[in-house]
Amino acid sequence: MLAALVLQFMERMPDRQAAEACSFDLRWKLALGMEADEPAFHPTSLVKFRERLLAHGLEQLGFEAVLEQMSAAGYLPKRTRQRLDSTHIIGLVSHMTRLDCVRETLRLALEDLAQIENLPRPAAWALWWERYVESRIDYKSSGDILRLKMSQAGLDARDVLNWVNGLPPEIRQGEAVRLLQRVFDENFETRHDGTVEQSRARPAGAVQNPHNPDAQWSYKSTMKNKEWVGHKVQVAETVEAAPRSTGEPTKNVITAIVTQSAPESEKAGMAAVLKEQRQLGLEKPEVIYADAGYVSGPSMAKASAEGFTLMGPALPSAKRGVYPSEAFEVNVERRSAVCPAGKTSTQCARMKAAKTGRITYRFEWVGCCDGCNLKAECLHKGERGRMLRVNEHHTFSQTRWQLMRTAEFKKDMHHRNGIEGTHSELVRGYGLRKARYRGEKKVRLQNYLIGAACNIKRWCRRVTWEAKQAMVGIESIAKPMAVPA
Repeated sequence: MLAALVLQFMERMPDRQAAEACSFDLRWKLALGMEADEPAFHPTSLVKFRERLLAHGLEQLGFEAVLEQMSAAGYLPKRTRQRLDSTHIIGLVSHMTRLDCVRETLRLALEDLAQIENLPRPAAWALWWERYVESRIDYKSSGDILRLKMSQAGLDARDVLNWVNGLPPEIRQGEAVRLLQRVFDENFETRHDGTVEQSRARPAGAVQNPHNPDAQWSYKSTMKNKEWVGHKVQVAETVEAAPRSTGEPTKNVITAIVTQSAPESEKAGMAAVLKEQRQLGLEKPEVIYADAGYVSGPSMAKASAEGFTLMGPALPSAKRGVYPSEAFEVNVERRSAVCPAGKTSTQCARMKAAKTGRITYRFEWVGCCDGCNLKAECLHKGERGRMLRVNEHHTFSQTRWQLMRTAEFKKDMHHRNGIEGTHSELVRGYGLRKARYRGEKKVRLQNYLIGAACNIKRWCRRVTWEAKQAMVGIESIAKPMAVPA
């Protein structure tokens, strides 16, 4: 069944077509080790098997098995260089306005509560049922009416939750009730006088559709449409140093395919990738090539402490209209800094944030800026002396900014560019861009099966090419040499 799932994602087939292929396609029967006349399974068997994998936390079983076999065959070295990047996944979810989302969540909660036998209902129950179960919104209504509907939904959601809070714990902890509480908190604010007001904006990770709460909104400036509702996936693969010859298939192996919620950061994604690789028994890579979203002073320091190099461009410091921190030569270890005019700082203070524990250093040039030729470019209007604040790992950022100016760095970063082609391969060949299922656990299973399918197909292409090269070598040796005239 697991092999059938992988083949299904190789061919991008729905369950019914995959079951038919197991019955009538001899290629599938051969791949699955089936007899020619052996009957296949019902399409719902694939659904039930996926549910069993999810119930036992075995989403990555197929992906892990493929990596183990490729490692045993010598196609996955223990110590590798890798590249990493993320791409978005559009969730299996319909677009909803905030009013739609609140009303639909109320409907689901009321229908769930209605199924509980012998539950005493409040006097407003019939009114709630008529408003949210039996009625629909007329979107030809004016904006004022729609805003009134939103306010009414907020009041009714509060009243439903207040009523449920007086019920037994098993009812209060129901999935539909907890979802209603979450949607209410994300869309409304309760004032001191007890009135309910719609909040201006929803927080990051807010529910966009109650039928798929895991699909969340996010934004990325480099995308064509800028925003999406769904998930994010981190893809890591090995990098071969030697260039390939014409027609030679890739030897690169996808070593991790980690599913995240859409708003999660790239740095959290890299940590999840390394954790997954460790769980799969893979050693840490020597180098990870990534873009600027992953690279910062703290992340480079952490990578150095863990024994690998994080290679990528470091983001520049915030522009304030004056010389940025890149223009200064800072030595955090010696507690000194040199400004663009060549003057050394006079004071250095170490500061630690009480809440986050973050450590920063503040350098000051007291009495050094009067009469300086660069004063207009270095100080804002009204400032008497320059002050520079950097984090404790600024040395890593400063070193990377200097390295980014070299031709060697630009040439080395060409290794990262191939991950864009891998994303395209996974999207166009295996359907990575759109979720087939609802819920992050099911999307995670989908992505693992896509990673396994891609690795198998790459492996087959590589083995076939190597066999052909071996045959060409044998034929060239066996061919008799021409006798010169």
